[in-house]
Amino acid sequence: MAERAAFRTLDEFWPFYVSQHMKRGNSILHFAGTTIGLLCLGSAMVLRDWRFLPVGLVLSYGLAWTGHFFIEKNAPATLRHPVLSFRADFRMYGLMLAGEMGNEIVRQKVRLAPYLRSR
Repeated sequence: MAERAAFRTLDEFWPFYVSQHMKRGNSILHFAGTTIGLLCLGSAMVLRDWRFLPVGLVLSYGLAWTGHFFIEKNAPATLRHPVLSFRADFRMYGLMLAGEMGNEIVRQKVRLAPYLRSR
């Protein structure tokens, strides 16, 4: 898949990010992973036990990367764009919570065209 070499902002990165999360199973694994990560972060803070943090990271990224490798069949955007990907994951999480991610994919359809041609 052709990918722009550099994205300067989250808004520039977002269409590419959406193009990498088109299959529902992948998005569900991301949602579950982010939820687990947030629960582990909260547990670490409330219980003052730092051991929850690596567990949260392994579980959240493990679920998300499983979705990429086995469902979406692409490489996680985190590997090339870690900060933007982290931020975009929370944007997607919020849209999924609101039940709007499907509508966002439709809204992004025109912007996604360059990324979807090679799929």
